[in-house]
Amino acid sequence: MRRKIPSHSALLAFEAAARHGSFARAADELARTEGAVSRQIGRLEEFLGVTLFERIGNRVRLLPNGARYAAQVRETLDRLERDSLYLMGQPSEGASLDIAATPTFATRWLIPRLARFQDKHPNITVHLSECMAPFLLAGSGFDAAIHFEHPAWAGMHVHRLLEEVLIPVCSPSLLARAGEGASLDDLPRLHRRQNPDAWQHYAQGTGITLTNSAVGARYDFHSMLIEAALAGLGVALVPRLYVGAELEQGRLVAPWPQDSAVAKNFCLVLPEPLELRQGPIRTFSDWLLDEAGAIPA
Repeated sequence: MRRKIPSHSALLAFEAAARHGSFARAADELARTEGAVSRQIGRLEEFLGVTLFERIGNRVRLLPNGARYAAQVRETLDRLERDSLYLMGQPSEGASLDIAATPTFATRWLIPRLARFQDKHPNITVHLSECMAPFLLAGSGFDAAIHFEHPAWAGMHVHRLLEEVLIPVCSPSLLARAGEGASLDDLPRLHRRQNPDAWQHYAQGTGITLTNSAVGARYDFHSMLIEAALAGLGVALVPRLYVGAELEQGRLVAPWPQDSAVAKNFCLVLPEPLELRQGPIRTFSDWLLDEAGAIPA
């Protein structure tokens, strides 16, 4: 059955006229005559059976139905342009993957290792997108996701990668300012907004006394917490796997015990069993599992 979709030219003319509030300015943008723009919009109104603009002499005014339709058309055209540019940017020879990952895991663990993958597989381009919550992989456009284990992944195929163990870290300068003998309870503590009970669980697991475990500034991402700790703003409870370099360099210190009870598991999520996958996603998945397996427990 033939789709009931207006012509591309009519939609472009309408979107430009709606945005400018003027047929003349739309014509300038599209390198057409004002009459041509007016005719395209007239054909669109005839096709839809809806009046989009009110004509008052030489002026036009977008009607409420037109305003709603303009917003929808603009969103559709923007998405079509993004999809077209994405396809134009694909390698002529080779393949590409779209991977969704939690932001801090992507920036502090995955991306620093991707050069090794590219060296081994220069014909595979890996595109990364932010993934804050579990979602249905089928039909999403993503080949895989890297996220925490979660009941929402039921029905998908989950491969454990790494354990996220949280440790308290801070800048050496913070300890120096606090003075010798300062306890963890004496220092400002930083929190991740999505995990407000982390310090309470840490105190219970280690037996360290915290007078009020909820006091302190809150941040959305672990990456923000790490930067705040580096800036000397307080003690951050962050995954050890994100701060290995800073601890080795002495930019951060971790003089307090680690509590493995404050932990989650990162996993690779696929829409179907790994043994059934071939091509680039199998290559990437095997590499990722090998990289995770090389990290000491």
